[in-house]
Amino acid sequence: MQLGDLVPDFELSNQHGEKIKLSSYRGKKNVVIVFYPAAFTGTCTGELCALRDDLAAFNNEKVELLAISCDTAFTLKAFAAQEKYEFNLLSDFWPHGEVCKAYDVFIPERGFATRGTFIVNKEGRLHWSIVISPGEARSIDDYKAALAEL
Repeated sequence: MQLGDLVPDFELSNQHGEKIKLSSYRGKKNVVIVFYPAAFTGTCTGELCALRDDLAAFNNEKVELLAISCDTAFTLKAFAAQEKYEFNLLSDFWPHGEVCKAYDVFIPERGFATRGTFIVNKEGRLHWSIVISPGEARSIDDYKAALAEL
């Protein structure tokens, strides 16, 4: 996927069992999609807590934050409750990793996503992205800089 390409659409359930469809934001909001390996793990929790602690920058009238893992919705509900996440945690559990595969972040031999962030503009096109290994942490300052360009 190249900058400017239309990103793959998807519909996944959040931690509350509600269906969230990416294309429903088209024409309304930019979207920050954050793929992460697994709930309740150190680096993933740290990254999502950093987003939680600066949520106004990523979940407001102009931007929607969607965090995606291959965990079940039940796991995500417990994770969100424990960490007080007030943004959508989406489950790509079944069919297992299909959205992760569409964004080329699925690691088949491990059964989960690597760390990938995709900023999608209001037209549904890729504005910015980063994909790194599961053991590395991303910087939310990079997300903010990319959002400032929109």
